[in-house]
Amino acid sequence: MTVLSPPPPAVAPPAPGPEPEPPSESGAGPARAERPGFAFAGAALCVLAALLLGFAANLTIVGHLQHSRDQQTAYDELRRQLALGIAPVGQRAFDGKLLEPGAELALLRIPALGLKEVVAEGTASGVLMSGPGHRRDTPLPGQAGTSVIMGRQWGYGSPFNHLSQVPLDSEIRVTTGQGIAVYRVTNVRLEGDPLPPVLKEGEGRLTLITADGGPYTPSGTIRVDAKLTSAVQAAPPRSLAPGWIDASEQAMGSESAAWLSVFLWSQGLLLAALLTMAAHRAWGRWQTWIVGVPVLAAFGLAVSGAAARLLPNLL
Repeated sequence: MTVLSPPPPAVAPPAPGPEPEPPSESGAGPARAERPGFAFAGAALCVLAALLLGFAANLTIVGHLQHSRDQQTAYDELRRQLALGIAPVGQRAFDGKLLEPGAELALLRIPALGLKEVVAEGTASGVLMSGPGHRRDTPLPGQAGTSVIMGRQWGYGSPFNHLSQVPLDSEIRVTTGQGIAVYRVTNVRLEGDPLPPVLKEGEGRLTLITADGGPYTPSGTIRVDAKLTSAVQAAPPRSLAPGWIDASEQAMGSESAAWLSVFLWSQGLLLAALLTMAAHRAWGRWQTWIVGVPVLAAFGLAVSGAAARLLPNLL
């Protein structure tokens, strides 16, 4: 007689465990939850990096390229005006309107330094980014009185970097709408040095001004005085008397009006940084940087370029 054994007890199925997280798009494992604080910190780092790199580029490579481009454009325009006989000969243009800051005015040449620069009207920081500028309340080179031209020492092409090394008695030639004015260097002076003698009636002087001190750390100014040796040119009536210029056009002045541009470009940079961090979560790392880095760099250059106008104009 066969004895039947009882059936084995039923085993309950194992409880279902947590479902595995789907792999991230990059295939590097499960995606991590992003915290809002990390996103804002990343945006802040993007803004800081863009500003630092923008400043470094504007005061070195990009600034020098901008100066070179502006000088070539200004040289072509000045040649055109000289050929047509419409180059400025005073504070007003050929059509009778007061010259706009940045208008092409003269060609400055110092053979001893190998310097050849187009001089623009005005000495504010933004004007001097493109090259030397003529102080608007002084006569034009070649005319009676003291004509003043300012230029940067280190930034934006550094046209007056070697100004302190100009030899005495060397020649300076300035071409304007009235012809070529020839000067002879008589003095190189620092702040506190004796002033040059007062000009007699019918005499002319050219004073070149730039910063003094180490790279991008100006500690004062350098002035080069040169006596007019060619014939004195006639001077039309002037609308701006000596001293009738803004503080931003004085030596070592800065443009307070640039704050608005700094604020507006900064808003764009901040928005671009926030969008970059949002795209980082949606697209992935490499896709975001390929698109975001050029945008952040462009805004960084724009912000730093506007902020550079707040620095001393002879920097």
